[in-house]
Amino acid sequence: MGTDWDAIVVGGGAAGLAAALMLGRSRRRILVLDAGEPRNRFAAHMQAVLGHDGVPPEQLLARGREEVRRYGVQVEEAVVHGVAEDATGLAVETDGAALRTRALVVATGVRDTLPPVPGLAEHWGRSVLHCPYCHGWEVRDRDLGVLVQSPMGAHQAQLVRQLSDSVTVFTGVAGTPADVLGPAAERLRSRGVRIVPEPVLDVVGSDSALQAVRTADGTEHPVQALFVAAALQPLDGFLSGLDLARADTPVGRFLAVDPMQRTSSPRIWAAGNVAAPMANVPLATAAGTMAGAAVNAALTEEDFDRAAWAAGTPS
Repeated sequence: MGTDWDAIVVGGGAAGLAAALMLGRSRRRILVLDAGEPRNRFAAHMQAVLGHDGVPPEQLLARGREEVRRYGVQVEEAVVHGVAEDATGLAVETDGAALRTRALVVATGVRDTLPPVPGLAEHWGRSVLHCPYCHGWEVRDRDLGVLVQSPMGAHQAQLVRQLSDSVTVFTGVAGTPADVLGPAAERLRSRGVRIVPEPVLDVVGSDSALQAVRTADGTEHPVQALFVAAALQPLDGFLSGLDLARADTPVGRFLAVDPMQRTSSPRIWAAGNVAAPMANVPLATAAGTMAGAAVNAALTEEDFDRAAWAAGTPS
């Protein structure tokens, strides 16, 4: 795969490929390294993606890879283990390879960590869902549930109520405060939302469909789809040696970026869920596009600086 690049993009999802597309079209030497585990691989279709509504996510990524390769971008499957920075660029450590690059775009996304409730993982992405905008239309008018662990869950429950007249909120997950809903409890009840405080034991269903949430009192509450706000873990551990600045968000601490997606390192940009955990595919694509353009602009300035210095031209 070579060892020296204008930019390396870590992550081959929507954000990473969008960045690579901009850089490839700018005639940069670009390598995309992808671990092959996109966040939305559990979903059969993408929704609310203008022009691609209902398209399988793997189809979008396959088309994106074809497009970037037209511009000379190289795409390889690899895991990045570490990044070091010096005065002339970045050293990227992968499986069995040490690569040099002038710039890095981090687009590795996040990992969804579900509550420890048996059955959730088996239905994740099909009938256990995370986003009312991404999946809500497909489960409208059904018996819907919301597993609430934080005040953000109360907001999610209000959004879910827009989708169905039959909504049940479950607050009995281990470690969740008894008053997690706060004043939102009465607001939810005012629109007919049922609130179940009993401890949640598991979810009941077949391979293809969810049927109920079972609580400790033995009741099986009919639920055909369950919304869960999973804990989000940014997949950026390979940057740990750089001490990049982070920003607090309602769902945790994530890489801090400026409007052009640049991190606190002048040679590293971050786009997509790794920096904006609530972004959907269109927003991740837009951030990747911006990052790609910003990287090319920075490299262009550096190219002219070097040329001017070599020619003895004042800056």
